[in-house]
Amino acid sequence: MLRRLFFLFVLVPLALAIVAFAVANRELVTISFDPFSSANPAYAVMLPLYGLALLVLIAGVVVGGAAAWLKQQKWRRTVRRLEAENRALRSEFEAIRRRSDFSVRSKLPVALDQTPQAVRRSPAA
Repeated sequence: MLRRLFFLFVLVPLALAIVAFAVANRELVTISFDPFSSANPAYAVMLPLYGLALLVLIAGVVVGGAAAWLKQQKWRRTVRRLEAENRALRSEFEAIRRRSDFSVRSKLPVALDQTPQAVRRSPAA
């Protein structure tokens, strides 16, 4: 249900806004990578303005995702270390259990049907 609401209230209006932006900004713009000659650039690309905006948006998402991934490296390393430690402790626990012949089932308390019933007293007592 939450996914449907997100789709209806966020993604549909966002898609409509992107389509409206693309339709309104179809003019070609020149993108030049030559800082010395603006009249006759060595390398220039002509594309629609909405294409440039979408490329910049995609580049921003990729750069932001890479930055977040790099920033989380410390936590991923910690998780790997703790998982390895957890595996080692579990194997040590199993080895100790096998050596001591400790069975969890044999050491459980008496079954529930063998325990005495609780005595109910009236509130006045």
